[in-house]
This record gives sequence, C-alpha cells and structure tokens, in this order.
Amino acid sequence: MIHNVVRSGLGILALSLILVGCGAPGAALQTPAPNATAETPAPQGTLESPAPHHGTVQGALLIVGGGPRPAEIMDRFIELAGGAGHARIAVVPMASGNPAAAGESLVEEMLGLGAAHAFSLNLTREEALEETAARRLDGVTGVWFSGGVQSRHTAALKDTPVEEKLHQLYRDGAVLGGTSAGAAIMSPLMITGGERRPGGDRPRDEAWITIDRDNVVTSPGFGFLPGAIVDQHFVRRKRHNRLMSLVFEHPDQIGVGIDEATALQVDPDGRWHVVGSSVVVIYDARSAATAPEDVGALGAAGVRMHVLPGGAVFDPGTGQAFLPAS
Repeated sequence: MIHNVVRSGLGILALSLILVGCGAPGAALQTPAPNATAETPAPQGTLESPAPHHGTVQGALLIVGGGPRPAEIMDRFIELAGGAGHARIAVVPMASGNPAAAGESLVEEMLGLGAAHAFSLNLTREEALEETAARRLDGVTGVWFSGGVQSRHTAALKDTPVEEKLHQLYRDGAVLGGTSAGAAIMSPLMITGGERRPGGDRPRDEAWITIDRDNVVTSPGFGFLPGAIVDQHFVRRKRHNRLMSLVFEHPDQIGVGIDEATALQVDPDGRWHVVGSSVVVIYDARSAATAPEDVGALGAAGVRMHVLPGGAVFDPGTGQAFLPAS
C-alpha cells in the first residue's frame, strides 16, 4: 500500500441548531437519536447509516480548501503518493483559465517536492472520451486537480474513460488531491459557485446572506467522497449559509467546509483527518429533523456541528469527532 500516514462560524437557523463541540482527546462525542428535537437528550451510540466511504477503496483523498498550500499539506500529498523519489503524479489543470501554464507550473512544483515523475493531463472533452487518454494514467500514484472553475473539470472529464480510470486508481491505492475547484469536484453533489436568489426576498448584491431552499446551484461532481458535500475557502469567505442550506436540503449528506490553508485527508478506513493551519467545519444532519417545505423558511433541529483544527479526526460512520492532543 502506498500510504500509511494517519494524521490525521456560523449561520443562524430558522429553527434550532445543536452546536456540538469536540470531545477531549480520545473521548467520543454522543450521537443524537434519530428525529431528536433540540430538547431531547442525546443517547450514547452510533449512527445507523454507514460511513460515506467504500470499503473496497485502498487510496486516499487530500482535499484542500484553497488559498496558501502549506508545505505540511503538499509534503503529505507526495508521501501518500509513495514518497519522494517514488511518487508518480498527474496534474489535471483544466479548471484554470490558462490550463497549459497552470499544468506546467504544477508539474514543476511536484518535481520540486520530490516526485519521481510528473506530467500535465490537459485534455479537451473530445480527448478525454478516448481510451488512449485514460491509459496515460497507467502507473500513476497521485493525481492533483488544480484550482479555478470546478465546472471546467467536470465538463472535460465527467462520464468519460478518464473519470472511470481515476476511480480505478483511487480504488487501487492512488491518492487524489486538489485545491479550491479541485476540492469542490470531490463530492457527488458539486457546488458550482452560482446563487439563484442573492438576498432572498430582499435582493442584495451580496452573496450567501440567506439560508434558503433551491438557492445554491449544484451539478454532479466526481463523487470520490460519497455521502458528503464539500465546500472550500469556507471560513475566510463566510460560506456557512451556503453549506447549511444544502445540508438541510440533503440531510443524508455530511457538509464539509474546508477553510484555506487546510486539508481534509480521507484514509482507506474512512476516517477524516484535518491537516493545516485553519479548520474544517462539519455539519451533520443525518439524525436531525428538518422543517417541511410548507413551513417556508429552511431549518433544522438537532444538527451536529464540529469545528476541527489540524490534527483532529472525524469518523463519518459513527459521527464521532476527536480534538488533537496538545
């Protein structure tokens, strides 16, 4: 196996939100009973829903929230890909406005980090539909998705042999990583960046100031992280309302808000580890009650929230979160 590393606010709700902090190191959090109200004590136990991760996956994900990429994060990517002198990296630059230049820059960065080999997989959709393009990924141990506009990544690769090959690489042990737009594409439901009604019933030229139904524009992502919705630049750009809106509309999905200079590492056992200098915010409404549509405002009761700094761990199968030791 090519990786063995284990290192691992907020909007106003229409109803009530249980804000649950993290336990002490080694102490698991309690999980609320299904359909519990804010007044209902949370019994001990685990969520009945399975971990949003395929047990057959041998690879890892390293999902970066944009902004600066500390050496700790990029060194971790190379290590997960097999280590300096062994990692073989493909960079996917199509989200960039200048993918040729972005690809060249990323290749130089990966080689500078110690990769044994790196190349840019800069493809049009027509090229990605050819089996020969997928075969270019043979032997790759890590794939890095650039920042930019996430829909450019999916427009080029979604439902192509290249996407199928990426899933195969991940299942077989490769690490898939990316930043900003390269983070958004990781979940099945991809946030495009579009908003249908800025300001809601009081329109304003200001983004994400409401918690609202059918307001956040989404499209299918690559689904490397099933059971979750990934948002990025999260704290820095105040995107709490955006992610909460989607989680309340899709309570079976865990909301994952990754801030800048921070990454979420997903290991083969399904556990999530936070790496970097800021935080990952988790919204977990799988055991919450959500307001019916005829109520009007979008809301939920019994939502669990975690604010996880570097070194923290979250287990999506049990809903338990752990802060790092000092």
